[in-house]
Amino acid sequence: MEVTELGPMKRALKIEVPVEEVAQRFVQAYKELNRQVRVPGFRPGKAPQALLEQRYAKAVEEDVVRRLVPDYYDRAVRQAGISPVLVEIPPLERVKIKRDAPFTFTATVEIKPKIELRDYKAPNPISLKPDTRTVTEEQLAKGMNVLREQHARLEAPPLGHQAAEGDFVILSVEGFLDGQPLEGSKKTGHLHKVGSNASVLGLEIDHHVLGRAEGDTVEISQPYPPSHPDGRVAGKTVMFKVTVNAVKIKTLPALDDEFAKDCGAYASLAELQDRLRTEMEKALKREIEEGYKDTIVKRLIETHHFDLPETLVERELEAIIRQYVQQRQRRGGEGASPLETSDLAKLRQENREEASRRVKVGLILEMVAEKEQLTVTQEDLDNEIRRLASELKIGQPDLVKMIQAGGQDSIDELRARILAEKSLDFVYRNAVIQK
Repeated sequence: MEVTELGPMKRALKIEVPVEEVAQRFVQAYKELNRQVRVPGFRPGKAPQALLEQRYAKAVEEDVVRRLVPDYYDRAVRQAGISPVLVEIPPLERVKIKRDAPFTFTATVEIKPKIELRDYKAPNPISLKPDTRTVTEEQLAKGMNVLREQHARLEAPPLGHQAAEGDFVILSVEGFLDGQPLEGSKKTGHLHKVGSNASVLGLEIDHHVLGRAEGDTVEISQPYPPSHPDGRVAGKTVMFKVTVNAVKIKTLPALDDEFAKDCGAYASLAELQDRLRTEMEKALKREIEEGYKDTIVKRLIETHHFDLPETLVERELEAIIRQYVQQRQRRGGEGASPLETSDLAKLRQENREEASRRVKVGLILEMVAEKEQLTVTQEDLDNEIRRLASELKIGQPDLVKMIQAGGQDSIDELRARILAEKSLDFVYRNAVIQK
């Protein structure tokens, strides 16, 4: 093997397979072929070699090349001690092989940069400013109020009560066109919060129901432009009748022991408050830890300087854009229009810096994992699948099927993400928080 530098992160590997190995591969290929093909006039496996060469020489040559190239390429990469991120091998039709001569081919590879790790553990660990935040009494009180809101009841108001902002009304709505009911414009038993600015059948109704009492009916005239997609109403006016069937006022429960029992297996309000404080402290601890890790990532980027393989940046950029498009489609449903070429170009430009940042962090953390001999165990995979399944609210078996459906790339991506998180956690545990 000969290695030629084509640039900081490009190498040409000229690989030569010995003639003895080439000849042996040809022998094996013809043996397998003889067992598989049926030649008239000869028993299976007994066809003369010369006849097989005459008929199948080209196919056998391609088969031998197909087997030799990946085998010897892998050996060459290990021998050269490089980590390729892109491999370019000449097409089979351009590769010539003879069984009585050495076989030579050239692979061009883009490699990962050599990274000299700096300042991530003793004697030079990363130093972090302390985050001394704690859960305050005010935050605890807000948390209790959130619980009260969640357990609020809608109750009937005093007789003659008029709907005020924050009240709830139960409505019946129906549209009429030229005095006749309009199909698809009827809604009954609709619960609406006054002042929420939420529309009902496209109507802004807050100022129409404000100050109304149970049993009141109001008519709303709604004009539609000539360009409206529903031809029935385009350029016309629909009269909507809105009836207030009931008015409800929200009543918050008192903060007492009975309220605590309604919230779960709590014997007293004090026990509920203690549990809420514990949960809030756990959440704050996670938030502080994530803040520390964000600082660590920034320090790793600032203290490590190396060129990035363009292939990895492009892959990450494509992944960012693909995720953006998928989210856009989920929000817009089937009616979401495809992105214009100019929009895609703008997206690529806006996200290139972020893609480069992610690649750089990934390469640094990968090097940390290699140096500290960190690995991804089956337990790590199981824990991550449990976490993702809970976060996405789907069953673990369904999530496993989704990952497997993505093939080996999907599994490798999951492993790489877990390993990067373990590396970052290692650096965090070795950091020093200032006193």
